[in-house]
Amino acid sequence: METIVVTGGAGFIGSNFVRHALARTEARVVVLDKLTYAGNLESLADVAKHPRYAFVEADIADREAVRALFREHRPAAVVNFAAETHVDRSIDDPASFVRTNVTGAFELLEAARLFLREEPDAAAGFRFLHVSTDEVYGTLGATGAFSETTPYAPNSPYAASKAGADHLVRAYHETYRLPVLLTNCSNNYGPFQFPEKLIPLMILNAVEGRSLPIYGDGGNVRDWLYVEDHCEGILLVLRKGALGGKYNVGGGNERTNLQVVDALCKALDAELPAAKSPALAARGLSSYAGLKTFVADRPGHDRRYAIDASKIRAELGWSPRHAFEDGLRETVRWYLAHRAWCEAVQSGSYRRERLGLSG
Repeated sequence: METIVVTGGAGFIGSNFVRHALARTEARVVVLDKLTYAGNLESLADVAKHPRYAFVEADIADREAVRALFREHRPAAVVNFAAETHVDRSIDDPASFVRTNVTGAFELLEAARLFLREEPDAAAGFRFLHVSTDEVYGTLGATGAFSETTPYAPNSPYAASKAGADHLVRAYHETYRLPVLLTNCSNNYGPFQFPEKLIPLMILNAVEGRSLPIYGDGGNVRDWLYVEDHCEGILLVLRKGALGGKYNVGGGNERTNLQVVDALCKALDAELPAAKSPALAARGLSSYAGLKTFVADRPGHDRRYAIDASKIRAELGWSPRHAFEDGLRETVRWYLAHRAWCEAVQSGSYRRERLGLSG
């Protein structure tokens, strides 16, 4: 039985991928996660007793722990989701982003290189897939989209740290012929996302009758991708992507932040009518939209992202299954049904005052 190591598998996209891989493959899935504030075993509770699942608590920047994992589990593939991802946090504490996103990626690549050198029999079919972001490309004007050949121009410490990791991945293929793959995705949304990011933050704040903070004029544009669609794309790239190849994965759902918040208010009202909300009534409001509040923009806030996903569509036949409104409706329903999960992951090191910051 082949083994897939999923780093950062207790986080948002990682935990969704773990469930996807267990359902769609016969592989054993070993999760490596440091369990920081955004990585929580609550996100994997439903697969904890699965016979093909195992968990290892460790930091990808811990050289000995990572190399020991390779020796013990002899993976046929590694999918690296492990990363610090919140732009606001990278502005406050860039050092932790460099450690995890750059040094951590280096340690994983080195461990893979040494593993294949020392055990050449394991090299047949081995693949190392690094999951990155469209933020490495910088910002766009009113038109155009990021392709796989768009020059890198990161504008935040987070984006710069992910760009550094991307360059290391490419270099390890060119220098050592390590069988790597690289994906750059647009903004994900869906179940199990830590509630500091825009969509879950707005859902939970609205239900509690709290303000819905929107940066600047709300005109920043993102391309939204439902997390299950992203996981399908990642598994397809892992199985069929050209080694050394790079694939942009986007939903084709460009929306301004203001449009996203308005759509969320509408979807929430359909599931939990604002007219019946005691939290809104206490503030003298009759609609979720009345909670919208415009706040000062954050430094270096990219104006627009858009993904050209034509390569993965043409070469591998992938396309997203969820229209934005459909995925948003499913997301709202999930968060309303999983308030206990939200409360659990917000405990510990997470500070409630951070709910004033959108992702």
